[in-house]
Amino acid sequence: MACGCGGTNGGSGGCGGGDKSTAAPVVEAVLSQEQAKELAHELPSITTAASGVVEFTPPALAAIGEPEPLLIASSEQDWPRIRVNGVAIEPNAMAQELQYHPADEQSEAMFLAVQALVIRELLEQRCQALGLQVEAGAGESQEEAAIRSLIELEVPVAEADEAACEHFYASNLQRFVSAPLLAARHILLACTPEDAEARSVAREQGQALLLELQQNPARFSELALAHSACPSKEQGGALGQLSKGQTVPEFERQLFRQPQGLVSQPLESRYGFHLVYVDQRLDGVQLPYTAVASSIRSELYQRVWQKAVAQYLQSLVEAADIEGIHLAGAALMPSDPQVQ
Repeated sequence: MACGCGGTNGGSGGCGGGDKSTAAPVVEAVLSQEQAKELAHELPSITTAASGVVEFTPPALAAIGEPEPLLIASSEQDWPRIRVNGVAIEPNAMAQELQYHPADEQSEAMFLAVQALVIRELLEQRCQALGLQVEAGAGESQEEAAIRSLIELEVPVAEADEAACEHFYASNLQRFVSAPLLAARHILLACTPEDAEARSVAREQGQALLLELQQNPARFSELALAHSACPSKEQGGALGQLSKGQTVPEFERQLFRQPQGLVSQPLESRYGFHLVYVDQRLDGVQLPYTAVASSIRSELYQRVWQKAVAQYLQSLVEAADIEGIHLAGAALMPSDPQVQ
């Protein structure tokens, strides 16, 4: 049984028994009006023209329009008929784009896919109107390079100044703390979440083993080898050095609250019950501003950049002749200022 506990994996603090997450497909992000408003509230000192951060100041965002039923496909065989300044969006392009927009309803997925294609077409048409000639960089297509250059040209965004960065740091001190570290051992008494009887037996076994360990903690390695269902039993139950994110959430929440020494109760997770001995713990400490200033500056730049690009895209939508779909609000946009 996979234990997901972060047991030793070549000394890296993970036995490899946990659930493996797979990378989600890359999709274009939607910045809603509500999110834009949140950014405006969070960064009042760096989003106004007076502050010099966002030089582009297009019209304010309107509310996102719901897809109109008559404009979106009415059956699995039909495709919307979409034109952008007279240029048709082909059905095969819609079919390919659909995979990047999973949704509960087909009409919603179709709307999101068509919206993305319309925005892409508007950007390409703008590149052509300006006569942009660019060379693609490593890992990007010619289309991506052109759109990146267009955004850089028409949406200039200055970096946040030192005062804004220091204000953000002071207002979010809890975010800038080093991660706590633990060195611990465990004995996993495995049982599935659905088997109530097995879990009852495992709990009783855990209590019995805990009594033995309380009387003689030096037997931990011996009992781990004899009873643990985790591969770490071969190393006396050692999990290695653990930081947050290396174990399953329900185990982590309990583990990182424990003081050094033998934990007084078995810790329950989806994999069963864990008897734990915390050998060492290093609590997180407040990081100085100088250590995080660069990351703060990058984050604030990214936030303002996203809002500015959303406004720019909306201005393109408002100026275009778009048939077959109603785009009344913030449009799809790239999520990174360097990559489309």
